[in-house]
Amino acid sequence: MESIVQDKSFKFALRIIKLYRYLISNKKDYVLSKQILRCGTSIGANIEEALGAHTKKDFLFKISISYREARETKYWLRLLKESEVINHNQFNSISADCEELIKMLSSILLTTKENLIKEKD
Repeated sequence: MESIVQDKSFKFALRIIKLYRYLISNKKDYVLSKQILRCGTSIGANIEEALGAHTKKDFLFKISISYREARETKYWLRLLKESEVINHNQFNSISADCEELIKMLSSILLTTKENLIKEKD
């Protein structure tokens, strides 16, 4: 059974791949496009690894990587928008999905940390 964050990160990765293809073919951008592809698809890959973790600490570590990759993706999206490589409509749509992932991952991180603290007590 897939989790909501797992499903959303997979769909987001598909959007990132489409953005990458658009940037390569229409904008001839090879540097920023590779950066956004790397971090945008890494979010879901690390969530998958977290879900297969053997310990809660390992889970926490992988989810924290996903969170950081989502933050980095947000940075590259902002850079693409501000440099006018993508327009506001393109940015707003994919950025909203990225923000949703950041909030979900932040909540998972907080809950997992709290649970680890409770287990130590």
